[in-house]
Amino acid sequence: METVKEKKKSTDSKKAIKISGAEAIIHCLLAEGVDTMYGYPGGAIMPVYDELYKFQDKLTHILTRHEQGATHAAQGYARVSGRVGVAIATSGPGATNLVTGLADAQIDSTPMVCITGQVTRQLLGTDAFQETDIIGISTPVTKWNYQITEASEIPEVMAKAFYIAKSGRPGPVLIDITKNAQIDKFDFSYKKCTGVRSYKPVPKPEMSAIQAAADLINSAKKPFIVWGQGVILGQAEKELKELVEKANIPAAWTIMGASALDTAHPLNVGMVGMHGNYGPNLMTNECDLLLAIGMRFDDRVTGRLEDYAKQAKVIHFEIDPAEVNKNVHADVAVLGNSKDTLGLILPLINENKHEAWHNIFKEKYKIEYDTIIKNDIHPTKDGLTMGEVIEEINLASNNKAVIVSDVGQHQMIACRYAKFSQSKSNITSGGLGTMGFALPAAIGAKMGAMDREVVAIIGDGGFQMTIQELGVIFQHKVPVKIVVLNNEHLGMVRQWQELFFEKRYASTVMVNPDFVKIAEGYSIEAKRISERKDLKSTIQEMMASKEPYFLEVKVEQEDNVFPMIPSGASVSEVRLK
Repeated sequence: METVKEKKKSTDSKKAIKISGAEAIIHCLLAEGVDTMYGYPGGAIMPVYDELYKFQDKLTHILTRHEQGATHAAQGYARVSGRVGVAIATSGPGATNLVTGLADAQIDSTPMVCITGQVTRQLLGTDAFQETDIIGISTPVTKWNYQITEASEIPEVMAKAFYIAKSGRPGPVLIDITKNAQIDKFDFSYKKCTGVRSYKPVPKPEMSAIQAAADLINSAKKPFIVWGQGVILGQAEKELKELVEKANIPAAWTIMGASALDTAHPLNVGMVGMHGNYGPNLMTNECDLLLAIGMRFDDRVTGRLEDYAKQAKVIHFEIDPAEVNKNVHADVAVLGNSKDTLGLILPLINENKHEAWHNIFKEKYKIEYDTIIKNDIHPTKDGLTMGEVIEEINLASNNKAVIVSDVGQHQMIACRYAKFSQSKSNITSGGLGTMGFALPAAIGAKMGAMDREVVAIIGDGGFQMTIQELGVIFQHKVPVKIVVLNNEHLGMVRQWQELFFEKRYASTVMVNPDFVKIAEGYSIEAKRISERKDLKSTIQEMMASKEPYFLEVKVEQEDNVFPMIPSGASVSEVRLK
């Protein structure tokens, strides 16, 4: 079996050499520091794969079992490593199978470059075998895309692709390359892109806005911070912590921002959003100043916009001008990279105390703990809960694991109860909500951080959407830990049917196969537990293992996730049951 291994890095090509377009693509990837890529071969991309065969000592290609798996693996790799993820596929169905991952990366601001093969230039537009207009199809879900029809275009376009993918607000780029461009030879040289005319990825901060924001922070009596993934993407974790501590402001996070500030930090008051913590959601409509840092006011965070934080002044720290005033009006917009803008405002902030304000958050947390949290993580009922599984993983990993969650009830439970002491530790599909994300993303995350424990938390529904990627774990011996929380339902849909559709459980009951046997078929150590007495020891065994490990936990079938803000309701209407 081939194992995951370190690859040597290459530098820019300084001197022109005559090579094929396919070989040029490999040299471009190496010049950009790519060491791992994910994909699936086919006719229109075969010249590139032929060159990949020759560069196995420098570049690892991971054969996923589906092109969607390649994009999610590239996303997981990018999110944990901070580097650009790379996926590759052939034309036609190979290219279209990338679209879900592209859309996911676009809405979650994940830097990714996807390369697709295409029929020869002469056949474009003729409905040739496996021809599809992937440029037209992918335009709405990419930051930029381009079709290369001549080999000589490759160096400039590839350099531009990596620059656009990782600069400013990151995102996915797709490069479609006709087969003739892969085969033809040309004089190759490579220069990294450092700028594109008319593209200004990072707005220059304005000191007038920063001073106005500082004045509002210093005069506020009930300030509240909500931060998002922009803090992580901007590498502004240190600056966020300093702002929170200096001004003594309670701070909450969106699911994409989780882990930027240690979960145990006394000023970290929890998660906002539909299944966020009780206090942060309620206090959004009680604060007098809302500082939004690197977040985009998604509807799952704001609830009914007409009622969202209307009593508060709003400061929006944001790198993308298109997000300012899109959903929520900002009294002060501070444009720029969060590390830069927070660094500039810190010297202007007064040290402060807001003890009475903090005490309200503590009181709300006690209500939530007594009503919900205690029963989720320390249950007394017979059936296992999803919350207690996450808590045992916290204990066994000393809060240091990378948690990669799929989409559904287990995702909300994982985001609520996972504890993080290191940034880039919560990997999930936020904006698109893609079931099937977690398994391939966990594979990519592990390859992007081989020194860290990576645990995939997946529901029985989402697991079966990309279950074939167990083949990647089998072939490459990727030591990820997979935990399937099996309630034999599409849990989140079932919860909505119970609460809002009079318990009409239409097409949400799952009749599942034997997951343990399937995992064992891929030579992965596998266990199933259904009783509390086996939980702690089995999770400890899993976390201690140096090999891939699959654990199925049979949890209660009709357990719901609370608190919950019903769709279209105000954040003030958060339900505890």
